[in-house]
Amino acid sequence: MARIFISCRIFPETIERLTRAGHEVEMYPGDVVSREELLRGVADAEVLIVPLSTKVDREVLAAAPELKIVANLGVGVDNIDLQEANARKVVVLNTPGVLTETVADLTFALMLAVARRVVELDKRLRVEGFPGWSFMPPYLGRDVWGATLGIVGLGRIGAAVARRAKCFSMKVLYHSRTPKPDLEPELGCRYVPLEELLRESDFVVLCVPLTPETYHLIGEREFSLMKRSAYLVNIARGPVVEEGALVRALKDGRIAGAALDVFEREPEVHPELLELDNVVLTPHIGSATLDTRRRMASLAVAGVLAALRGERPGNLVNPNVWPSKL
Repeated sequence: MARIFISCRIFPETIERLTRAGHEVEMYPGDVVSREELLRGVADAEVLIVPLSTKVDREVLAAAPELKIVANLGVGVDNIDLQEANARKVVVLNTPGVLTETVADLTFALMLAVARRVVELDKRLRVEGFPGWSFMPPYLGRDVWGATLGIVGLGRIGAAVARRAKCFSMKVLYHSRTPKPDLEPELGCRYVPLEELLRESDFVVLCVPLTPETYHLIGEREFSLMKRSAYLVNIARGPVVEEGALVRALKDGRIAGAALDVFEREPEVHPELLELDNVVLTPHIGSATLDTRRRMASLAVAGVLAALRGERPGNLVNPNVWPSKL
């Protein structure tokens, strides 16, 4: 039997699956665990299950001498100190694959919302009432259909975005660490250097993980390369974009708009972004559908149960520690 601490509310059937297997489970009853409660909860835990909002850093790992497994409810693991986890032989799991299509759906929702000014005009209608139909209104938007889409990072989510772009007859460019010629015929996309992608794209969508190489990947110089009519969409990680530079680009009209699901200093949002009409903002909801969150919880628990049985889980992030101290 293992003691499992879960740092956020998850589905009752998920808890039941763990307890049926004979494990002792404690779940924090809220959505964002306090630092104090996290350190208390992990003190004698062998398994820790966390959302992206829970930072599992050196202090947390040091406070959990019995910890064997950290299961992250998300794909990216930048909230976990992997170097320290590796040093302590702690297995780290994530939830790849199950949220790909849902995040790609949100990407297009954001693109359409910012290009057609949906949020801005919704707010205006609620306050000012219906303005009357006009052939040349002061709130003309831009077409997504037939536009050029630049995808930065052609992993699972980037590829899913490219597939949807075909339905909009978009020309698709992509940039990634290495070209992926095997995917290009299927997706109808073409590899280009980042600078060319920025110059040519009407919509730039960021799908890269947060790494030292992608930190502030998009800043002053990159905005200067983009079309004045272009839009930036970030569904990756907030620190991939230098938010101060983004605010200046939006205010100065160097780009037409932006749609952001992630922020550089989450949960803080740059206050000037909140004042701009040409920005659509959502609170990191890329995977936030009921079905997808159930699949994420199920995958995380399946990995935990497999690891506790001594079976190598398919969603293992740090294979170099396996079989670890289990």
